Amino acid sequence: MKTKKLKIVLVSTPIGTLGSGKGGGVELTLISLIKGLLHLGHELILVAPSGSVLPSDCKDVDLRVVDGVDQLSWQKQDFYSPVILPANGVLPKLLKEALDIGKQADAVLNMSYDWLPLWLTPFVEAKLFHLISMGGVSKVVIDAVKELSQYDHSRLAFHTNSQASDYELYGEPIIVGNGFDLSNYHFQPEVGGPIGWAGRIAPEKGLEDAASVAAELGETLLVWGLIEDKNYAKEVESLFPKGTINWKGFLETRNFQKELGKCRVLINTPKWNEAFGNVIVESLACGVPVVAYERGGPGELIKQGITGWLVPKDDVSALTNAVLRINEIDRKQCRLWVEETSSYKGFAERINDWINGGIHKKSINNEYI
Repeated sequence: MKTKKLKIVLVSTPIGTLGSGKGGGVELTLISLIKGLLHLGHELILVAPSGSVLPSDCKDVDLRVVDGVDQLSWQKQDFYSPVILPANGVLPKLLKEALDIGKQADAVLNMSYDWLPLWLTPFVEAKLFHLISMGGVSKVVIDAVKELSQYDHSRLAFHTNSQASDYELYGEPIIVGNGFDLSNYHFQPEVGGPIGWAGRIAPEKGLEDAASVAAELGETLLVWGLIEDKNYAKEVESLFPKGTINWKGFLETRNFQKELGKCRVLINTPKWNEAFGNVIVESLACGVPVVAYERGGPGELIKQGITGWLVPKDDVSALTNAVLRINEIDRKQCRLWVEETSSYKGFAERINDWINGGIHKKSINNEYI
């Protein structure tokens, strides 16, 4: 069936410019979504912080940029922290621009995890949808999601059931997963190789546990990612013998997947309820099996004994033992699972179905049916 062409305004993360790595997995998700929605024939306008850059295959997007101070990520705040909007903050400016354009669009899709866009939804002319990118790390955001779900549940979507379980919802969660341009990830069949870890270098990612595994095995851990917390990075490095960690930095996808694919295993050690786990899918796309804590999104992405091993939360000994069993995993099965579940085209189709469903909902006396 032919997809009806929509005009969709996308709101980028206010945490940093696209291409900087500051936005974490949201950046990768947004680029994949843009490619998929363009493939479906939709007209896209992206509102993002000044300095944002897009890959060449997203050139058909109408990019609008605004200046402003980055919003502080909720990952860096306490659960009960109040809402803080910095002077000249970029978040209100992103929303003003997007909502103005959205008056003549079919939908506005917000990718920022914050209270303000959720709270605004019932009061604006544009149809504002939200792809929630994190688990419940903020009380005010959790409450805003609850209120919006009661107002119009169709405006909310989540990556995994584990993530959605952090929120009190007035209906079954709309789960859209995630998607990737798999042509950017090359399957590497060779077994052996080093141990890898990837993610933002911040306490909630649990790098120290992966380093413990490497130290126990007398190996070097290759670490990719933006060092978000320099003090944390120094502290972790100081805990282990010199050379245990090899800092590889933040790499764009082409170079990252080339290096990652040489690993025999990726270790994933979240200390919080990960909404999805992009790096897990990226690793599997290269044929690299994953060992991870059974917490949040990774618990839904890894198929036990097929694409890797799940172990109890925070059990470093179990992580080590699972790494020792990694050669039992067929690398071809890792790539096959990703191809079957995680293409960017499939992701865009799920987003398309969700937004279309919300656009065409009817309301009677402000109660949605």
